[in-house]
Amino acid sequence: MFICKHCKSKDKFELMFSPDYKGERTFTKKFDKDGNLTITVGDYTFTPSLEFMNAHAVCSFCSHINIWGLEK
Repeated sequence: MFICKHCKSKDKFELMFSPDYKGERTFTKKFDKDGNLTITVGDYTFTPSLEFMNAHAVCSFCSHINIWGLEK
């Protein structure tokens, strides 16, 4: 789980996309055979990471980007 360093909210992977994102703003989430969370956006499936979150995900509460940390 990731936490916003700005407002301290916890992300539940309900992604909000960057304003310049051109695709559909929908996603699906499920667990793979190893129990890892995977997210699919369009035809792209990935396992979320801190690097990805800081590059692409904005906080749904305070709208900041590049502010994610790992919840301890």
